[in-house]
Amino acid sequence: MKCDAIVLAAGYSSRTNNNKLLLTINQQSILLKTILAFYPICEKIIVVGGHYYEDIKEIIKSYSKVVLVKNEQYHLGMFSSVKRGVAEVDCDFFITPGDYPLIKTSTCELLKRGSKDISVPVYNQRKGHPIFIKKKLIQTLLDEPITSNLKLFRDRQQVEYIDVDDEGVLIDIDTMDDYIALKKRIKGDE
Repeated sequence: MKCDAIVLAAGYSSRTNNNKLLLTINQQSILLKTILAFYPICEKIIVVGGHYYEDIKEIIKSYSKVVLVKNEQYHLGMFSSVKRGVAEVDCDFFITPGDYPLIKTSTCELLKRGSKDISVPVYNQRKGHPIFIKKKLIQTLLDEPITSNLKLFRDRQQVEYIDVDDEGVLIDIDTMDDYIALKKRIKGDE
């Protein structure tokens, strides 16, 4: 079954005071690690850039499946990037913020097999990312007001919550403390 992925990477990273998506884990940027979770199973990975658009262009240049699009309205918030990415898809798709570097490809495969219009991963009773959305909701999502958000949209649809054995669906990088803790944790797992 053909599918694409949308990776949201347009924000300011204001809580880290630098482009958090360029921070590295095991010599790969957080953004690239997020992208690579989808690479084996998606036809196309749409990265929605904004504030750090030029930096992102450099990260993805050697990945043929990755398409970078610019959200000129990124200052309006994450949902403007969601809509910008969705405008580029014509099949079922995943969507996730770009700062979820530990998502497993096997989790994505599990979400694809969901029976409802939207599949959401759940780890230890907490909902996470990515979410998987069926093609039939593309226009509905595009028609959603810019003031909405993905959670509001999701909660009005037919949703299946799928238990996964992947803590990575909950682990994002919001602050430098998050990043430092993640690096320590990964070092401990080696």
